[in-house]
Amino acid sequence: VAVADGLGGHPGGDVASALVARRIASIGPALDDEDAVRAALNACNRAVYQAAAEGSELTAMGTTVAGIVVRLGSLLIFNVGDSRVLAASRDGLRQVSTDDSPPLAPGRRTTSLVTQCLGGSPGYRAISPHVTTEPLSPGDRYLVCTDGLTDPLTTDVIEELLRDHDDGRAAFELWKAAIAAGGPDNITLAVVRVAEDG
Repeated sequence: VAVADGLGGHPGGDVASALVARRIASIGPALDDEDAVRAALNACNRAVYQAAAEGSELTAMGTTVAGIVVRLGSLLIFNVGDSRVLAASRDGLRQVSTDDSPPLAPGRRTTSLVTQCLGGSPGYRAISPHVTTEPLSPGDRYLVCTDGLTDPLTTDVIEELLRDHDDGRAAFELWKAAIAAGGPDNITLAVVRVAEDG
């Protein structure tokens, strides 16, 4: 499961995000360890630059990406940019991805700047994807989302909506809350539950 969010202010963000989403979906079954995920994200980065070189209207197009790969007994978590993976368990909500954002200015809760993304500059830049593994616990849920959700909503609101609603309904309520909060960005999210034993 992955989300990709094209960079605003750059032409072709929608092209870059769609390219990365399709590529990750096609590679999906081969993403069986951290090295495979890193290799796939590096291949996606090269593909975005390659596509950008095909037309001047796509120069510097870029996208963020975040996702999870569910394996037997463990979960691979990955991201590049500011799209996030959050874990919702009985102990509360915690961010398990790493934001590629500069330090926040005093009094600011969010920033639209990213320090790393797939593509996003006129000349090729290598990336250092964030990839980690953590154990799965039956009943845990993971929220994979773009900053269109996390910028307008506080962690407390996200946690409350995940706690109060089942998976599909939680996704809808999160989307609805981000819209109501005036979220100006595209909102993409997926709620994934680890199956209970039995």
